[in-house]
Amino acid sequence: MKMMKVKVEQMKPFKAKPHGVHIQRKAYAMEMNDPENAEITMYGEVVESHPTHWYTGEPLEGDFIAQDTFLHDLNSLSNAKTITIRMNSVGGDSLVGMVIHNRLRELSAKGTHLVCVVDGAAMSAASVIMSACDEVRVNPASLVMIHRCWGFLFGCYNANDLRQSAEMFDAYDRAAVSAYQRKTKISGEELLRMMSETTWLTGAEAVEKGFADSLIEDAEPLDIAASADGQSLFVRGKQIHLAPGMFAPDSIPTLKNQNQPEPSGKQNGGKTMANLPQKSETIAPVNGAAEQQPNMADYVQAERQRLQEIDALAGLFDAETIHAAKYGEHPCTAQEMAYQAAQKAAQQGHQFLAALEADAKSSGTQTISAAAPANTAEDGTLTPEQRMAKGRMDAKALHTSKEGN
Repeated sequence: MKMMKVKVEQMKPFKAKPHGVHIQRKAYAMEMNDPENAEITMYGEVVESHPTHWYTGEPLEGDFIAQDTFLHDLNSLSNAKTITIRMNSVGGDSLVGMVIHNRLRELSAKGTHLVCVVDGAAMSAASVIMSACDEVRVNPASLVMIHRCWGFLFGCYNANDLRQSAEMFDAYDRAAVSAYQRKTKISGEELLRMMSETTWLTGAEAVEKGFADSLIEDAEPLDIAASADGQSLFVRGKQIHLAPGMFAPDSIPTLKNQNQPEPSGKQNGGKTMANLPQKSETIAPVNGAAEQQPNMADYVQAERQRLQEIDALAGLFDAETIHAAKYGEHPCTAQEMAYQAAQKAAQQGHQFLAALEADAKSSGTQTISAAAPANTAEDGTLTPEQRMAKGRMDAKALHTSKEGN
């Protein structure tokens, strides 16, 4: 009987696997289930901080990706070998887009392979973030949009102030050009021209121009359409509001069944989107032909004018009021919005005065009379001591007068 040699291996010390990263925010998520691969889903607007209501200070409703929170969460993926970013974003704050772009480039410089998959849209600042990735993959119906930086100005300005703002916007544009140029190898002059014209690219066009590296040929058709006024996109059934003054390109079909609540008043002869004939079709794919109704153009123009008139007053009212007038439960005209806001302000003023009067009554201040001066009778007459002092002063004054004569 042969003795069998048994190879005994020394047991290696147990190493616990790193805990997976599972971060879920309203507008983005980060996952890292193994030490090498991580995924970020960005489905929102990039902002410096979560916007709040101008009066109440309460956070506004919306899908916002706040800079500091996002960058803090991004640090948890610093050891990943590959990070895949799935994107569907209208962009947002230019500077925040640059900050996230630069932080991603730092990760790439340290050896992390960055992949961006444009699930829906990568617009404005989101296209800058997309350009930070080493590999960009797009669907045939993905959208990439680049444009020049712009912003709101409130208050009074002189020529120097406006020139300074223009110079700041130009600097943002040059920074965006640098990000695009690294990815596309397109000249800076051509990129500025494309940005000045607000260029929209489909997936195939993004690959052709160098913004993307590959087209996902076997991807399912992406349901995407524009609202009748051109100021909203519907991507995979989710409504994305474009910034004021920005409109979806004509190549995107108009949403055929835009269910909006009944408006509270009439606009342009009573022609609002809620009055439009409704059809049963759902959102059509981007490569499908959009049916046009014979009288649709008039209705679309009326609705577009209504929204533009509301946007013209954006500097006078808070974002919540503007959004409610355009897309709320009771959409209305710019004139109706201003009238309702004035009524609300008047009502708040009356309520304030009523509350002030009620406080005064409850405190009992109305029954309190002014205190009499010290050493003065309650009826306001002089006390005996004061009358004697006054008599002495009068006598002294008379005596002095006689001596002077």
